[in-house]
Formats: sequence, C-alpha cells, structure tokens
Amino acid sequence: MNQWKNPWKFLGSRTIYRNEWIRLREDRVITPSGKPGIYGVVEAHPAIGVIPLTKDGFTYLVGQFRYTLGVYSWEIPEGGGNFGETTLEGAKRELREETGLLATRWTYLGTAYTSNSFTNEIAYFYLAENLIPGKSKPDHTEELVVKKLSFEEAWQMVVNGEIKDAMSVIGLLRVKQILDARKK
Repeated sequence: MNQWKNPWKFLGSRTIYRNEWIRLREDRVITPSGKPGIYGVVEAHPAIGVIPLTKDGFTYLVGQFRYTLGVYSWEIPEGGGNFGETTLEGAKRELREETGLLATRWTYLGTAYTSNSFTNEIAYFYLAENLIPGKSKPDHTEELVVKKLSFEEAWQMVVNGEIKDAMSVIGLLRVKQILDARKK
C-alpha cells in the first residue's frame, strides 16, 4: 500500500455554520479503518503574518486581547486575507492597518499549517524591511498596542514563553534564521 495515498473516503458534505471569516462544514466519510464517520472542518481565509524589521535590528509587536482564549497576547502583525487579494497584498494591508508601517522590501518566508487536524487554514509569512512610518487603521474588532523593541528582545519573549501565538513563534523563528545567516 502506498503510504502517501489518502486513506479517507469522502461521501458528502454539509455546511453547519458560515460567517465572513469562517465556514464550518461536516463531511460524511469512511475512516481509514473502513468505518463510517464524520469529520468537522473549519474553512478559513489564508492567515497572513508579517515580521517588520528596521535597519538597526528593531521589530514591532502588536498586543491585543484574544477573545477565544480570554488572554492578552503579544504577536507579530497578522490577520486574515481578503477575497481577491494576494497574500502579499494582504501582508501589506495588515502591516499598515495594525502598525501604520509601509515597507519597500518584502521577502516571502513560506507557509505553515495553523492547526491541520480541524482547519484548512494556511499561514503565509513575510519579512517587511525598509520601513516607512504612518498611521495605523485597525479593524473595529481590534484594540491594539504597538510595541517597538529589538528583534533579540522579541526572540527572548519566544524563548521565555511570553509569546505563545503559533504564527508569531514561527514567523520570528524564520526571521531569526535569516538574521543568523546574515551574521556569517
């Protein structure tokens, strides 16, 4: 048997819930063991994370209260992509909305699956450099605090467990690898 072959058999699907950000669907399936079952899937827009970096090694984090967990969270500028925009366009929009910053140099850092056991959401990461300050325009659902700090301080927040947001951890790790390679 081919280990990469899909062992699931799809029988049908129905929408359980939908809003402008997500769709929850329930699929009827035959499981890998051959038994009938259901699988709940949350469909989402692409997630986009931006790591802004100044020439002198500073970055920006965004602090906000996260309703789902009931906690305050320090994160990279991030959000969901909109229909009809590329992930780079979404990255530029999110950076501007949340921090007011514009960037003239963008580096694509790849993707990650945010929680592939129940959602099809894919996170796209970008490094933003050559920053130009401006005025932020957060969404009506956001009450944000923007903090400028050295990249090393932000990385220490990851190491110390102060930054728990998965996209932020992944994005900062990828930039740390770039910065470490630039030092060589």
